[in-house]
Amino acid sequence: MKLRTISKFLLAKSRGNAEQLPQSPIDWITQPLGRFFKIEAAAGLILLLFTLLALYLANSGFSSEFAALWKIPIGISIGSISFERSLHAWINDAVMTLFFFLIALELKRELVLGELRKPRLALLSISAAIGGMIVPASIYLLFQFGEVGQRGWGTVMATDTAFVIGCLALLGTRIPKSLRIFMLSLAIVDDLGAIIVVALGYGNNLDWLFIGCAFIGFALIKCMSSLGIRSLALFFAVGCVIWLFIDAAGIHPTVTGVVLGLMTPTSKWVNESKLYDIVNALWSPIATEQKNQHAFRSRLLKTAEAAAREALSPVERLEILLHPWVGFVVMPLFAFANAGIPLSNQDMPTSIILAIFFGFVLGKPAGICLFSWFAIKTKLAERPADLSWGLILAGGILAGIGFTMAIFIANLAFAPALINAAKLGILAASLFSSVIGIALLFFITRHHTASKLKE
Repeated sequence: MKLRTISKFLLAKSRGNAEQLPQSPIDWITQPLGRFFKIEAAAGLILLLFTLLALYLANSGFSSEFAALWKIPIGISIGSISFERSLHAWINDAVMTLFFFLIALELKRELVLGELRKPRLALLSISAAIGGMIVPASIYLLFQFGEVGQRGWGTVMATDTAFVIGCLALLGTRIPKSLRIFMLSLAIVDDLGAIIVVALGYGNNLDWLFIGCAFIGFALIKCMSSLGIRSLALFFAVGCVIWLFIDAAGIHPTVTGVVLGLMTPTSKWVNESKLYDIVNALWSPIATEQKNQHAFRSRLLKTAEAAAREALSPVERLEILLHPWVGFVVMPLFAFANAGIPLSNQDMPTSIILAIFFGFVLGKPAGICLFSWFAIKTKLAERPADLSWGLILAGGILAGIGFTMAIFIANLAFAPALINAAKLGILAASLFSSVIGIALLFFITRHHTASKLKE
């Protein structure tokens, strides 16, 4: 904690105190935006806005132009060699790799530095997530076994982290911290499970030569990290090459992001003692004896800024760097490209819509509650005192918001003629789960709020 406080202090000192500087017109825009980005619900709100915009455009007079936009081919051609994808495919296959990379970073941080490092608390979230994948998939297969949509069983397994955290943020302090941690951990494990489903269940025929090349690339990343190479640009370049190998191997290329995220180190380059030495040097008597005191202190301050940055582990630094981009660019862009469903004059298979709807709405809360109960009864996990079964049930209902990952898997699992039915089922389940989940949480926590007011 001391190290993190010193790091923030040094970064603030090296950049100056912006509040003491004269205000410029741009500050009236950037400062409110900075505060807005710190609100957890912001990413979910923007995601919702882009979803509604996509639905509107897909059912407006611009529907044909909107649909054609995502089919625009983008790529390069060199002689007879052509590497080309549609804009829609680039978003789903390349841009979403950043989303999966961030999910893997969050999971590793939770396992090593966060709440999931406590085995029994971790097993509660892990058990709940497993139940939240198995039971919904089973319910889906009950509806679709032997039918045209049978391959879409993986669609109902994932939970949308941004929407769930956004729903919890709407209730503010009424929600105990234990529920937020439980739902965040559950959603991360859920997404990891969905990624495994993508890799194993929806890949193409494997090319072992390119898989071998990808393994060499991952080994190179490990060697670079061990040698102390710090250049993000160099790691990004090697990661892009690995992405190409994974894609050519017949595995969905977004898996690259997961592996690289889990490989990211959690150890700090500048430890606490080194940082203290740098801090002490800033006020050392030696500094006052320098002829060019200003230049000397400037060099020290730059060193201190670099040290403060490196006092955070690569996992933490990359998570801080990427989270705004993923939350406010990647996910809204994905929603904008995928949520546009033409609702009029569509002959959609009702059985697929119902299978997805009930898989999420019934399967998620049932699986989460049942597997959580089993883990606690068998002493594998422990339940925090302020995390009641009612809160777990309400959280399980909110977990029925599958949106981002569900649509991602649906695009891989369903034929073009069935994809709109799958998306409609996902949207209906997400809307129902969010309304019922928030209402139940409001009802459960009303006594807690009333008692706080009396105090």
